[in-house]
Amino acid sequence: MTNKTTKTKQESLASEIVSSIETKLSEAGEATKKMKKSIEKSAAKLAKKLTKLMQKAEKKAVKPIKTGEKKLKKEGAKAKKNAQKAEKNAKRTAKKAANLVSEAVDVAKTAITPKTPSRPSRATTTASKPAATKSATRTPGAKTTTNSSTPAETATENA
Repeated sequence: MTNKTTKTKQESLASEIVSSIETKLSEAGEATKKMKKSIEKSAAKLAKKLTKLMQKAEKKAVKPIKTGEKKLKKEGAKAKKNAQKAEKNAKRTAKKAANLVSEAVDVAKTAITPKTPSRPSRATTTASKPAATKSATRTPGAKTTTNSSTPAETATENA
């Protein structure tokens, strides 16, 4: 169908070119049949070239519209893809946060529950006894006397 339209365009353009050239020639003088045939032939070639140029110009005019549509389509697809990535990342982050919270709760539960001691601690049974210093260590076989004096005094008595 485009061939028919281009052919009709070429023919109409060629006839316009011929008529305008013939009018100019008639002003100068009489044209022979040979001249008219030559004019028609060259007008047909010229019309063909001109229609090709016109089609190129039309394609160039349509091309930016198509590229714009393609760009919009690409940007839309890209935006959709980025939204999906963001959603996926948000889910992953939420899952990590939930895991951290559950780990923290587990750690807190284990810290709160007291361990059952295998034997009673000394702090509860020997609360009334004074703490011994390093210099007042017990020697095997030597007995220390228990006085109500301070540990520094007992260390000097033992030495």
